Amino acid sequence: MQTIHADIRALPVTPSLLGESPVWWPGQGALWWTDIPGHALHRWHPATARHDHWDFDTEIGSFAPLASGALLLALRSGLECFDPASGARRRLAAVPYDERTQRFNDGKADAQGRFWVATLCEPRQPPRAALYRWGPTSQAGGGLLQVDDGLSVGNGIAWSPDGRTMYLSDTYAHTIWAHDFDADAGMPTRRRVLAQFPRKPAMPPGAASPDGYGGRPDGAAVDAEGCLWVAMFEGQRLLRLSPAGEILAELPLPVRCPTMPCFGGPDLKTLYITTARDHRPAAELAAQPLAGCVLSLDVEVPGLPVNFARE
Repeated sequence: MQTIHADIRALPVTPSLLGESPVWWPGQGALWWTDIPGHALHRWHPATARHDHWDFDTEIGSFAPLASGALLLALRSGLECFDPASGARRRLAAVPYDERTQRFNDGKADAQGRFWVATLCEPRQPPRAALYRWGPTSQAGGGLLQVDDGLSVGNGIAWSPDGRTMYLSDTYAHTIWAHDFDADAGMPTRRRVLAQFPRKPAMPPGAASPDGYGGRPDGAAVDAEGCLWVAMFEGQRLLRLSPAGEILAELPLPVRCPTMPCFGGPDLKTLYITTARDHRPAAELAAQPLAGCVLSLDVEVPGLPVNFARE
């Protein structure tokens, strides 16, 4: 396994409580991300160092850009179309779960414009979360459809460059799955374990992560060579996995809790990483002042461009 040594930078923006779902919008030359418990959506323009943000009344688990310039948001309260220019919001779908015990979490659009979003359950056990697919109601198979269940924390949604493999993680289960993906039907099949990681030992609430714990798989992104970059929450690292699940490289990080990577910049060779500081021990935060910041570094292999959802 290769260890990647990189010049890691932080965006000069106030840290998020739990930064998630980074998206590079090429037409805008901007990075977007959400602060889930902060109920906020953020945008950063590297060329001008301009930072914008929008506040909401509930958590935004994830989102996808729309060709119109709006965004499809996965809120705890439902799926919405949001126009950042005007602030207008339009409901697309109500939630299929009890908002008191579940919320939408990781979500991304596929190459066909369908939006895939997983939920997480509170508490984590029993595993009552699920994977959903949303498509325009004007099209066959449109609306919100449950595709899979039995999850605790659905995460890590991504596709191979040819679109024939779909990835999905359950962070609580420390497991990454690969599926065959039928792009025409919009269905994942033949689920198998791509990678599984040792579970965290039982610890009292608020305790620091134990030495030797490598973390659990959170958000993910795929590069142009088909390798999966996975944020290892509480593991203080990113892993680069081959399509067969072999760990090819490890990127050590200056923060304990990375949440999701994405590729950005004009050449898609800037790796952005959202991170978390919410509910972390005070000693850890004192030692890791970049916790909650969006990190960035240069990589040799570019990533894949973002898929736009369809209205």
